[in-house]
Amino acid sequence: MNHLQVWSAIDSLAKAKGYSVSGLAKASGLDATTFNKSKRLSLYGQERWPTTYSLSKILNATNTSFSEFAKYMESVEE
Repeated sequence: MNHLQVWSAIDSLAKAKGYSVSGLAKASGLDATTFNKSKRLSLYGQERWPTTYSLSKILNATNTSFSEFAKYMESVEE
């Protein structure tokens, strides 16, 4: 599991459930900017990872198991 796989899985989950990443965040009770591409790296280029809290919120809101989410991660080529 790497940074690209996790963020790509979030993007894919949003699309599969009919949301933009902003819409997915809002539907999950999170700030609309939580998953913006601009927040995935720090100003210095360091990778920023989503929190387990955010992941839990989107999985619950979309009725998605972690196993299903992992399949989205596995579909991303490193």
